[in-house]
Amino acid sequence: MTDLAQYIPAHRAKLRYIKDRLATVSITAGGTGVLLAILLIFFYLLYEVLPLFGSAEVEPGVQHDWAGEAPALLYVEEQGEVGLSVSAGGEAQFFRVEDASVISRRDLAAGHAPVTVIARDSAEGRLLALGHGDGEVTLARHDYRVTYPDDGRLITPSLNRLYADQVLRLGSGAVRALAVSDSNNGLLLVADLDGAGLRGLRYNREENFLTGEVTLEEEVLQLPSLAGQTAALYLGAGQRWLYRLDRAGYVTVLDISRVGDDGVVPIVATEPLFEGGGPLATSAMLLGNISLLAASEKGELAQYFMVRDAQGGNRLNRVRSFDTDGAIATQLLPEHRRKGFLLIGRQGELQLFHTTAHRRLYAAPLGIEGAAVAAIAPRGDALVAVSGGVLGQWQVHNEHPDVSWSALWDEVWYESYDEPAYIWQSSASNNDFEPKYSFAPLAFGTLKAAFYTMLLAAPLAICGAIYTAYFMAPALRRKIKPVIELMEALPTVILGFLAGLWLAPFIEDKLTGIFTLLVFMPVGILLFAYAFSRLPLSLRSRVPTGWDAALLMPVVVLIGYLSFALNDPMELTLFGGDMRLWITRELGISFDQRNSLVVGIAMGMAVIPTIFSIAEDAIFSVPQHLSDGSLALGATPWQTLVGVVLPTASPGIFSGLMIGLGRAVGETMIVLMATGNTPIMDANIFEGMRTLSANIAVEVPEAEVDSTHYRVLFLAAFVLFLFTFVFNTIAELVRQRLRSKYGSL
Repeated sequence: MTDLAQYIPAHRAKLRYIKDRLATVSITAGGTGVLLAILLIFFYLLYEVLPLFGSAEVEPGVQHDWAGEAPALLYVEEQGEVGLSVSAGGEAQFFRVEDASVISRRDLAAGHAPVTVIARDSAEGRLLALGHGDGEVTLARHDYRVTYPDDGRLITPSLNRLYADQVLRLGSGAVRALAVSDSNNGLLLVADLDGAGLRGLRYNREENFLTGEVTLEEEVLQLPSLAGQTAALYLGAGQRWLYRLDRAGYVTVLDISRVGDDGVVPIVATEPLFEGGGPLATSAMLLGNISLLAASEKGELAQYFMVRDAQGGNRLNRVRSFDTDGAIATQLLPEHRRKGFLLIGRQGELQLFHTTAHRRLYAAPLGIEGAAVAAIAPRGDALVAVSGGVLGQWQVHNEHPDVSWSALWDEVWYESYDEPAYIWQSSASNNDFEPKYSFAPLAFGTLKAAFYTMLLAAPLAICGAIYTAYFMAPALRRKIKPVIELMEALPTVILGFLAGLWLAPFIEDKLTGIFTLLVFMPVGILLFAYAFSRLPLSLRSRVPTGWDAALLMPVVVLIGYLSFALNDPMELTLFGGDMRLWITRELGISFDQRNSLVVGIAMGMAVIPTIFSIAEDAIFSVPQHLSDGSLALGATPWQTLVGVVLPTASPGIFSGLMIGLGRAVGETMIVLMATGNTPIMDANIFEGMRTLSANIAVEVPEAEVDSTHYRVLFLAAFVLFLFTFVFNTIAELVRQRLRSKYGSL
């Protein structure tokens, strides 16, 4: 018996030890696994984001002898395999980029006076305009047909005359500068003729809807006489603005969409291009023909476009300048699909810039002698240049030029905007779109949603937790607490669905009742409490201790019913029958049906159970002897609550608040369904927002894998990750300080 008595306790102790070790190992492994998973998420996001901030690289390829005439214009098709060279005399030849071999030749000046100038319609366009010595203009378009015979790619180039049956003559003098724009509405030609100045012709297209026949109606533009020697002419998008640059470094902008009282096209602006003065070195129009790029002989490089001024007119605005390290440009090459461009310097420099990101991406010698004529492939991945009888090739690695710190977080002056702004607009329907990747409205929307959510949820949850844990009767607490915690299991997609389809229209229709409820509910509860305290003790004692809150339920229901029942009469009396319209007209506050108020209420319902449960457990877990001791020393229950219970439970209450805030920051479905999802920076409670999490959910399925847009969305996820990490770290530090301060109570 003695041996058995000794064996059983030893056996149980060993079993207890094994269980303890297993629990320790399991908990440690679980915690380590959680930390490892968080680290893996961090490094994966970082892996996807880092390429955004990589530098551009240019790798030289093989050089070949150039047997043809020196080109005045170069073009490379999308695959980077076939190029087009047009000489100053109008001889065009297609060639293979890999070995400079000639595919075909054609003399574009055949049958016409000598070519004096060659122009293109845009940076990405394939329309060529040749100005001749007799004032005539000929147009040609080059195209590239791609076929796959025998599983091999074959690119067949073609060069076709346009408007061959139409004589496009602007005058009798030689064409010194030329601009062309061909759109669905018609053809527009503007030239500077030797001895005659500016001349313009517009050919409006008229289509017969019955026969489908298209005719051209000629319209002569009366352009003013301008001083100075014209260096370049450009037509802006929509065929409205004409930019005339002279060699002295001045620009004149004309509005060719209208005429003055004298029948002459009006001048909108005439001003110097460069702050430091100096003659014009070269110029170009950026993708989309909205922005003008101009470089001076002193190395200054700037971007300009038209904006609307405070008086309702238009002016040419210097948007940004670029640091060229003193390089004097001989050619500016806008990219075909992005708002970037290349600079070819007089000393053989090559520099890459992006306008929206406002940064220089690359700067190095081109590695070819003499002044070069270059072309960038439409994909922006290949560069071809001819100089000194040599054809050079370069591979350009510049995947993500759109992103910079200023583009993400600072105000950016985007094309067609009147002033710098924080804008998120990642895609559009046209190819010359300028992506706008500002995180500021998304971060603001995230904080705005969290603020209005916590404004509603924090007071209700904390006050409810205090009453439930400290004042409520145990029997009632056992019923109330599980019901509130059960709300946490409600899917947020259901809350978002109800908020978007029911709550938002209800608030819009009962807006007066909502504000009446917000005012009368606390006032009514306080009045009821005061009236109850004035009742005789014999009546008050009939209510069991801790059941006082049950008396408030009829009061809350009555006040809610009266608030919404009186909505229409009060709205008619106070706001002329429409409070929403009154807010917009009288207060100047815009109102959207799906707004921050809806989000605050819906997300508050999702966050309240979390904060309540944690805070209530923290308050209820305060040792009873602390409260008893305080009460025994003469403190009232409220003094005990404020001086003893709440400080002791403060770490847990603060943890609940931070967890609730974290859920509000990361919430997706409610924000997605209950707001207009518009990325705007407006603190107005009646306006919507777009949060970082909702933006990721909306746009990731449509983003091209490994594109700039795709990686920027991962960057948004990384920012959200860091945001929650920093907040949780700060919360933990505060919690530990509260614990060390009040843990000795």
